[in-house]
Amino acid sequence: MDHELYMRRCMELAQQGAGFVAPNPMVGCVIVNDGKIIGEGYHQKFGEPHAEVNAINSVKDPSLLSRSTLYVNLEPCSHFGKTPPCADLIIAEGIPEVIIGCHDPNPEVSGNGIKKLRAAHCHVHQGILEAECEELNRRFFTFHKKQRPYIILKWAQSTDGFTAPASGERMNISNEYSRTLVHRWRSEESAIMIGTNTASRDNPALDARLWNGNNPVRVVLDRDLRLSSDLRLFDHAIRTIVITEKAKPSENNLEFFQTNFSQELLRNVMQHLYREQLQSVLVEGGAQLLQNFIAENLWDEIRLFISPQLLHSGIAAPHFEGTRISEENIDGDRLLTFKPNG
Repeated sequence: MDHELYMRRCMELAQQGAGFVAPNPMVGCVIVNDGKIIGEGYHQKFGEPHAEVNAINSVKDPSLLSRSTLYVNLEPCSHFGKTPPCADLIIAEGIPEVIIGCHDPNPEVSGNGIKKLRAAHCHVHQGILEAECEELNRRFFTFHKKQRPYIILKWAQSTDGFTAPASGERMNISNEYSRTLVHRWRSEESAIMIGTNTASRDNPALDARLWNGNNPVRVVLDRDLRLSSDLRLFDHAIRTIVITEKAKPSENNLEFFQTNFSQELLRNVMQHLYREQLQSVLVEGGAQLLQNFIAENLWDEIRLFISPQLLHSGIAAPHFEGTRISEENIDGDRLLTFKPNG
């Protein structure tokens, strides 16, 4: 049996849950009998049935389950959360063989699902496309292993290396297709973060209006609470967290987190987002905030648009060292993706 073929199908299915399942992982499941797929499913929304449940329920002839193999990209859960344990369901259905991509780093699972299956005499084989399966759920793995969100830094710059004119005036560096793509990214991440100057100068909504998906939680730095309450960030339409040194009570969809800006500010903010169960954050700038993340070595991925425009002068783009992992052409814009070296 081609284990890798079916595991890739699990990952394809899992990807469909992007932006809807966090803080849960993206999981897909395939059930195979006699070389044919008889059931498929994926985790569609946080709080709703997991991939294994949906796959099992999709099998038209349940009598085949006792002679089938179940594939899943992440270890089946073994604890009661929003839903019952998937390992218990697999055992109850008498599925004799389970092929797993990678283990679950969540301490509540972390090998217990596999132990439970084996204790019930289910044959378990793990580690199929393990690296690819971990990469698919890199946000989930970072969240549990590093106790902080997965951090994506994103910006657009001109060919000659500027993110904005010297005046700081707002202008579109990237094209409309790139901007739509950014809105898709926003819908896939738990939070989006900007600094005080970007909020004041650009008055962004920080939503995903150009894409059909969820809006991320908005996070803005405002040390002295000097940002105008008339900004779109404060329209109460989307949950917004204001990072500040001033004490202020929270109100509808608007929360204030008080912290010391002079002592490990960004790490403290990431710890707060971790406590709030926000699994990932897309940092959209400006240049100084992005550079601060880079200086702290506090990033997991950089997504950089390079426009064919020339500005000749202006606000310099952040400087960093990293390993390029991909490059795409977005109707003339170059989209480069980097990971940290090593």
